[in-house]
Amino acid sequence: MEHLLGLLRIHVHRGVNLAIRDLRSSDPYVVIRMGKHKLKTRVIKKNLNPEWNDELTLSIADPSLSIKLMVYDKDKFKLDDKMGDAEIHIGPFLDALRMRLDDVQSGTVITRVKPGRDNCLAEESCIVWSDGKVVQDMVLRLCNVERGEVELQLQWIDVPGSRGLQED
Repeated sequence: MEHLLGLLRIHVHRGVNLAIRDLRSSDPYVVIRMGKHKLKTRVIKKNLNPEWNDELTLSIADPSLSIKLMVYDKDKFKLDDKMGDAEIHIGPFLDALRMRLDDVQSGTVITRVKPGRDNCLAEESCIVWSDGKVVQDMVLRLCNVERGEVELQLQWIDVPGSRGLQED
């Protein structure tokens, strides 16, 4: 990891009103990809509103890459069914990280990201300075599916010895 900028902790909270892919329910899990990295949550059995509360950590080397989120229904005897996907652009989050925020009061909204055609946000997402960290809560509307949302939180983790964000 010679070009590591830092780590992005993604707290996958929950799914809301996910699509049915089995008889009356689904067994959903989330896959997160960025470049060559791939992370997965655990499977929640028979639930269209799963509470994962899983912490996944991506190493960030290329801040221009977007994060791909895919939701699947786990199946035993055939390929897992797709339950939608979304894309996360971390540009605004990384811009907030580059600001000097040491004197900012905890709970201060740094910037607001509105839903639009260029993102998968279901509602406005605020990037906040919270207890010495930059945090962004978001609700993603799943694409390529009839319904469903995923709620998650992004949080940056500085890594000693990494080149950081100032050198972009």
